[in-house]
Amino acid sequence: MDDFGSRVRALLAERGMSLRATARALNYDPAYLSRVINGRQRPSEALAAALDELLEADGALVALAAPRECPPGAERATGVDGDIAHMRASVAHLLEHDSRYGGTAVAPAAVQVWRAGQRKLERGGIPDRARRGYQSAVAELAEIAGWLLFDAGQWDASRTAFLESHVLARLSGERPMEWFALDMLAMQDVHHGRPGEALGIADELLTRPRIPPRVALLARVRRGRALAQLGDHRRALDELAGARARLDESISPRDPAWAWWVNDCEITGHQGEVLLALGDAKAAIPRLQHALDLTRETYPGGRGTLFYSIALLSAYTTAHAWRECEPVLLSINTLLETVASVRSRHRLRGTLGELTHGPGTPPWLSDLARQTAQAC
Repeated sequence: MDDFGSRVRALLAERGMSLRATARALNYDPAYLSRVINGRQRPSEALAAALDELLEADGALVALAAPRECPPGAERATGVDGDIAHMRASVAHLLEHDSRYGGTAVAPAAVQVWRAGQRKLERGGIPDRARRGYQSAVAELAEIAGWLLFDAGQWDASRTAFLESHVLARLSGERPMEWFALDMLAMQDVHHGRPGEALGIADELLTRPRIPPRVALLARVRRGRALAQLGDHRRALDELAGARARLDESISPRDPAWAWWVNDCEITGHQGEVLLALGDAKAAIPRLQHALDLTRETYPGGRGTLFYSIALLSAYTTAHAWRECEPVLLSINTLLETVASVRSRHRLRGTLGELTHGPGTPPWLSDLARQTAQAC
């Protein structure tokens, strides 16, 4: 589906249309449209036809979106080409599982595929004609493994994967994956309270020539999160406000395929997290609620829903909004039955500790928090 997405992005750029304006014109969810044009989801026939008409593509988009059958007698690729095809195909399956159920259970599978490819590279048995393509495929698997390990709470292994990915991306000349690896390292630095290193990575990305708009936007988000940790209230909020202002018009044909998830939900969630980190829980609540509503539209019982439910519970707890805590806590209990995310559960345990032992918590809410802690 890369051909379809590339063609749509080119047509949008030619006509000066943003993704959000296109979504409004067609009455489609912007997040869904973003996933489609970045190759993460197949477009429906209706969407392909609507885009074709809106962008005056004369049937080209409908043709590109049509399912392609394998010709009779065609054989599955073998050898190095087969390895590359398997690694590329594994990415989509691993990410789909992560979105629905969290990264904890599937992280070992990602590591297995990544390490198998890494070992072949280290042994030096890849033909020259395929080396860059192979390095690129292994770099992408390392990034996916790094993200899943991060969600699984395996921090050191996650960082190793991101660093390996960065090296392989540089060797293969894959700048978009190099940017992604750097962004993931900055994300990890923010998570572990290393704002100085996160700022350094974000600034490096922002000073690179011709950095795609959505990559620059995400670097500003990392800057905002790091500045909030440093207590720089004004600049942190300014960075997030700037990212919000640029979101609608930031789509570009130069954006990497991985940038599909840089959307309204992502920016809104980070705004809420920054406000919460700065001690303004009441201002954080509506933003975290909006991020939760947006992620529920795609995966109502998925990892993102659990993540933002816990963030919202944390904000309600800080604001002493006890009645509002109850329905969120009950929904979290249900999500814990299917979503395995060590990162989210670790945060939840901290919030449950505040509810259980914090001054002023009503006894009925403390009891509910204790029950949830047993499942966590």
